[in-house]
This record gives sequence, structure tokens and C-alpha cells, in this order.
Amino acid sequence: MARSTTPSVKKAAPASGGARVYEGDGDRLVEIPAAGPKVTLLPAGDPRAADASRRIRVQWGQHLLDDLVDGRYRTLICGVNEQDNSHGILGEILKLIPTSQWTLSSATSYAQMFRSAVQVHAKEDREPYILKFDLDRLLVLALLRPHGRDHFTLEDIYRGFRTAARMLEGRSDRQPVATISFLGAKSNRLLDHAGDEPSLEAVLKAMHDAGFHGDCYPPVSLWDCARTGVFARYPFPAGVDRMREGSS
Repeated sequence: MARSTTPSVKKAAPASGGARVYEGDGDRLVEIPAAGPKVTLLPAGDPRAADASRRIRVQWGQHLLDDLVDGRYRTLICGVNEQDNSHGILGEILKLIPTSQWTLSSATSYAQMFRSAVQVHAKEDREPYILKFDLDRLLVLALLRPHGRDHFTLEDIYRGFRTAARMLEGRSDRQPVATISFLGAKSNRLLDHAGDEPSLEAVLKAMHDAGFHGDCYPPVSLWDCARTGVFARYPFPAGVDRMREGSS
């Protein structure tokens, strides 16, 4: 009597000593290439214990526009100016949310009108101001770029986010909230005192010191930092500062 046999399938060895990411041979096949863009995410903190401290989540590898269209956020913080926003995130959002009555031209015109009113009635107020755009299912809090400048500074980010944090405090209807990093921007650049783009850490510090706690989307240009490990939350672990100070 013939005996049927079933070929044995050798399972790929788990990539992490037991836990697997992919089915079948996926863990072996999806290996880190020697070349090409990549981000190395470093774990931090104890995932088995709740952390009640105020923090900013850094959304590495996530697509902001998709998340906004999918309704994952109720509020977005970004920048706006009274001249040209066609290359900014606000213009992209207005295209993707058809239920909004705002258009790119009307949003820019509103910024112009607000600027004119401020120059007449509130000359002594400190910039930047926050403009609110209700896009039906999404509220945009837009930092108005200071008058006479083609960029934001870290001080602007701190002041603007301090105001935004107050507008969000105690408002569960405006949560969850996300922000852009302002790095790599075309319409509303962010520069430091030397005229260069600051680090992502410097931007996160300004936002955090201002009282903001939400999600921040880093620039796509930082999705390729193969030699540098990144963390998914700010403040970063204390070990980062210890290493900078020369201790292990």
C-alpha cells in the first residue's frame, strides 16, 4: 500500500529570537538593504507601565495627508502667510477636503485681511497670531508668518505653540491634534538665528516647552538617516544628553 507524504516546509528563523513581523519567509526576505533610504527606530521607556508625563509623539514613516483624510485628527497646526500658500500643507488639505468652504485663495485673502486689521488695531501684540480655519471635520490652527519676514524662527514656534496649547487646553472636541515640523517647508520656512534650518530636536523642544503635546510629523527628508537612531517620542531619553556630555 502506497504511503502519501507531505513535503516538510522549513520555517524561517525568527528575526528577534521568537517574535516575527511577517508571515512565511518575510522576516528573512525583508532585510535591511545596505543602500537606500531608511530610518532606525529605537525603543524608549517601559511599554508595560503608563507614562503620564506630557510628551510629543513623532510619527516616523506615517503619511500626514492620508491620516488627515482618514479622520485620525480633529486639529492640525501648520503655517500660513498672506502672500502665497500654494506650496504649503494648507493648500494640499484644502484640495483633499471637499466639504470645506475654504479655498486656497480665500484662506490667503483672510490672512491678508487679518494682517491689515492687526496693523491698525493691535500693533503692540506679539506675533505670530493664530488663524482658525474650520474645514468641517478638521480644525486648522495656522500660525501666521510674522510681517516683513519670509520665514519663521524658533521663537515664533514657541510663541505660536504657546497660544495654540491654550486654545487646545480642556477642549476634548479638538483632540487628537497633529502638527507639521515646519522643516523642509516651501511656503513657510523655519530658520534659526544663523539662517539655517534647525534640528528636529530643537523644533520639538520649542513646541514642548510651549506646552504642546500631540503628534508631530517629521519631514520626509529625515526618513533617510541610516546612521542615526531616532525615537518616537519627545522628550528623548536622558541617555541622549549623557552621551552629548561625554558619559556612557
